[in-house]
Amino acid sequence: MEGEMVRLSEIVRLKKKYGAYLYLDEAHSIGALGATGRGVCEQQGVSPRDVDVMMGTFTKSFGSCGGYIAGSAALVDYVRAASPASYHATAMSPPAARQIVASLTVISGRDGSDRGGEKLARLRQNANYFRAELMRRGFHVLGDMDSPVVPIMCYYAAKIPALSRMCLERNLAVVLVGFPATALCLSRMRICISASHTREELENAVEIIDEIGDRCMIKYVGERKAARLATDEVGGNRDTRLVSSKSI
Repeated sequence: MEGEMVRLSEIVRLKKKYGAYLYLDEAHSIGALGATGRGVCEQQGVSPRDVDVMMGTFTKSFGSCGGYIAGSAALVDYVRAASPASYHATAMSPPAARQIVASLTVISGRDGSDRGGEKLARLRQNANYFRAELMRRGFHVLGDMDSPVVPIMCYYAAKIPALSRMCLERNLAVVLVGFPATALCLSRMRICISASHTREELENAVEIIDEIGDRCMIKYVGERKAARLATDEVGGNRDTRLVSSKSI
C-alpha cells in the first residue's frame, strides 16, 4: 500500500538474535524488484534462506491468478495438508499455470532473449522518473525508489470523489484509496507503474495530476523543499519510513 521496501537485512539480524520466524510478503516485489526480478531479497542482497516463509502473488508481475508459499519442505507439506485454501479450493487451471511458467521464463531470460531484463530496467526507469517528477511538483509521495507502487497522499477522504472524477474526465485511470483500506486521514491516489508505459504517457499523466493537484489543493510540500526531496530521492538519501499526516 505504501510503495515501501522493508529493511530486510536489519530484520534478519533481529530474527537471528532472538530466534524468531520471518514471514515475507512479496506480492509487489517478485517479478519487479532486483536485477533479475527475484524480489526484495535480491534487491537488498539478503539470502532467501534467511526467510522462513515467503509469500507472493501471480496476479501482478505474472499476469495470472493465485499465489504461492515458499519455505522448507516441512512447511510446504504442512500448508498443503492443513490449509483450507488447499483442500477446499480447486486446482489452478492449466492456462493460468502456463501463463505463470511463460512469465517466469521471460523474466529469468530462459527464453534466450533480453526481454525480461529490458522490462525490469524500463520498469525501474519509469517508476523513478514518475516518482521524482511528482515530488518536484510538491506532492507528498510515499515509498522508495525502484518501487512501481507510487502513492500520492491526498489525506482527506472528501477529496477522493473530485480527484477520481477529474482524472476520469481527462482519460486518466487512477485508483483512489481511503478508509477503511487506509487510516481515516491517510487517503491517497495509488498508482502502479508498468514497464509498458511510455515516457510520453508518463509525462501526460504527470501534467494531468499536476493540474488536478492545484485545483484540489493536495500539494502539501513547498517548492524548495519539494526540489530537495526529489534530489535526495534520486540520490538515495531519503529516509524511507512512513511519514504520517501529523508530520506534514
